[in-house]
Amino acid sequence: MSAEPVIAAVDGSEHSLLAFEWALAAARRHAAPLRVVHVRQYAAWGQADVLVAGPPGAEGDPVLDEVRTRLAGRAEEPAVELVALEGVPGAVLPELGAEARMLVLGSRGRGGFASLLLGSNGLAAARDAECPVIVVPPPGRDGGAADAVRAAEEYGGTPAGPGPRIVVGLHVDSPDEAVLDFAFTEAALRDARVQVIAAYPWPLQTWSAPGQPVPPPVDRDDIEHETRVLADGFLAPHRKRHPGVRADAEALPGDAAGRLVAASRDAELVVVGRHRRRLLAPARMMGSVTQAVLLHAESPVAVVPPGPPQE
Repeated sequence: MSAEPVIAAVDGSEHSLLAFEWALAAARRHAAPLRVVHVRQYAAWGQADVLVAGPPGAEGDPVLDEVRTRLAGRAEEPAVELVALEGVPGAVLPELGAEARMLVLGSRGRGGFASLLLGSNGLAAARDAECPVIVVPPPGRDGGAADAVRAAEEYGGTPAGPGPRIVVGLHVDSPDEAVLDFAFTEAALRDARVQVIAAYPWPLQTWSAPGQPVPPPVDRDDIEHETRVLADGFLAPHRKRHPGVRADAEALPGDAAGRLVAASRDAELVVVGRHRRRLLAPARMMGSVTQAVLLHAESPVAVVPPGPPQE
């Protein structure tokens, strides 16, 4: 059994209980323990007249009691630890990623507005945690996915095909091995195939004078061919490490976020990366594509932090 736990963050909302079930299945697949955490925001240490003797206990916590009820009578489940913490969830949850295999959250918790597509805690965890963060949306969510499908169909594309799929976004100009490794590992555990989306901008336009676009100096077929060649090169070592995993690389024109959202329909998981820290931009950032996928994908989304820089 892996020593690193799968951590599920719960707050009693239906969204978080969906995430708990997803995390339970993930822990089973990875042969890892499951740690279920409830971060109580009404912290005692925030009250000036209360002396705190230690962290809160899991006993008597109604949110964790609901988890116990759901676990009762289930056989062959992984080892489960229930933990109650106090603090600001948006700050506490990312810190838990330092010792986790993955951190799993619902797309929205008990607080906030019902119209929000992604809660602040999920956004903070996806941006700041040191481990992969999985955000689980409610069933049937359509945060614009239908529009993304129509936009993607404008330039064509390969039908998704039957069977379980792991979708992963690949930026051929700056690929991240950690993102690809996570996608292939999940596919191997699920007996799924990997659908690799390598999008390139199209149509290209150049301007000779204000309001006078001219045809692009390169041919679309050439760009598509070069994108596919680069994608296959980056995928080669992962295909070798996981010979039982089928991986289909698709070089597709148009917006990367729209392509990934469109591919999320009926997918097991969509895997995207997070920006690497740069000298002039030291803060953690997710990027516009990752944020759009988190907001609009119909499947769970895994946000994978960047791996160590390549020598």
